[in-house]
Amino acid sequence: MTALAESLPEQRLLIDLEPVVEREVNRHMSTAKEWFPHEYVPWSEGEDFSGPLGGREWSPDDLRFSDAARTSLIINLLTEDNLPSYHLEIASVMGRDGAWGTWVGRWTAEEGRHSVAIRDYLTVTRTVDPVALERARMSHMEAGFQAIHPGLLAGLSYVSFQELATRVSHRNTGAATGDPVAEQLFARIALDENLHMIFYRNVIEAAFELAPDQTMAAVTATVRDFAMPGHGMEGFSRAAVAIAVEGIYDVRQHRDEVLMPVLRKWRVFERADFGAAGEQSREELATMLDDMQAAAVRFEEKRDALKARLAARV
Repeated sequence: MTALAESLPEQRLLIDLEPVVEREVNRHMSTAKEWFPHEYVPWSEGEDFSGPLGGREWSPDDLRFSDAARTSLIINLLTEDNLPSYHLEIASVMGRDGAWGTWVGRWTAEEGRHSVAIRDYLTVTRTVDPVALERARMSHMEAGFQAIHPGLLAGLSYVSFQELATRVSHRNTGAATGDPVAEQLFARIALDENLHMIFYRNVIEAAFELAPDQTMAAVTATVRDFAMPGHGMEGFSRAAVAIAVEGIYDVRQHRDEVLMPVLRKWRVFERADFGAAGEQSREELATMLDDMQAAAVRFEEKRDALKARLAARV
């Protein structure tokens, strides 16, 4: 691969990748199944709240599920709420024309269902304090979202991992509730996230063929600095620890269920078309994955010790 191909300008990449995007849009449209958020909400459990309708005031006695499961439900919803900021980010990079624009619109429309369904479920079931939830939504959306690494390859790399991470988080959050209705809802949302991941993953796979060193550098930077979209919300670090201790989303899952499947699909460690810069990025990535493996082991040991201490107190 020539040095020119390793440093293609983003406008050139947008043009060269558009046939791939068109193919992936067509594949997605033939695969995605229509679904309706209102069908996944147990409306019969609902009742009016206090306020203009004079219903029953929400009470802590209404709380459901474990603290970690509720925390994950809230984090997942607030993350989905920030869709306008995500749309702005990808539309600014990918544009609104041609196949890229078609995808931006479709992706945004599909993602928009997620916050609608989750909020309706949480409100109808009174799982969390609706006033606190609304205040958290306002705060989080006012802050918005800004990509850590701007640009086309950085953005595509990020969402390739982030969509799969969200799928894992949603799926495990539903399971953590122990509620069959929640499990069914979050499993359905996770299907959307998986299809979105496949789209982005396949586009980056094509980018590796066009500009391997450039793409490898973007992937490595993404893995190095990866943070979930909700990382800026108040109390996120503390919430992430609680979610990890509960086994909903931890460093092991991030490495083994999110990073590695995507990296294997891209054949990152089998490719023979890297120049010096690509090789350096690949070596950096390998070191990070080894460090992540060690961190996963340490965390699991601490978590097991904590659970043993808690069990001994019972």
